Amino acid sequence: MQIDPRGPRFGALVTMAMFVAVLITGNVWVLAVQAVVFAIGAFLGLARSPYGLLYRFLVRPRLGPPSELEDAAPPRFAQAVGLVISLIGIVGYGSGLVPLGMAAAAAGLVAAVLNGVFGLCLGCEMYLLIRRTWPAGAGART
Repeated sequence: MQIDPRGPRFGALVTMAMFVAVLITGNVWVLAVQAVVFAIGAFLGLARSPYGLLYRFLVRPRLGPPSELEDAAPPRFAQAVGLVISLIGIVGYGSGLVPLGMAAAAAGLVAAVLNGVFGLCLGCEMYLLIRRTWPAGAGART
């Protein structure tokens, strides 16, 4: 499936605001909402995620057509990475290990800034690196 690459960048900007709110307030519920958004993006696809829907209905109609499309798999993998980071943050804040929660939220913020502001998706790059280095057929049962 091909997607408009501006959609994930828009989602990263919203995610950036969410991680800033988490770091300022220490509110685990804001982080939990972000984790749900990541889970929807990872498991149901970016088009069904809340930020993807916002992009499709509010932002995309005001833009011209994208100059190119990209494969949806790398950004979807990035959503799964974001989910893991958010879950680590939830465990940190929820268990009283606030430095762990803050570190996870800060890592998520850095990734969101790199994607939203500079167009560098770390999760996407991880996906591509894994695809290039993983031996063909590894993990397949015979």
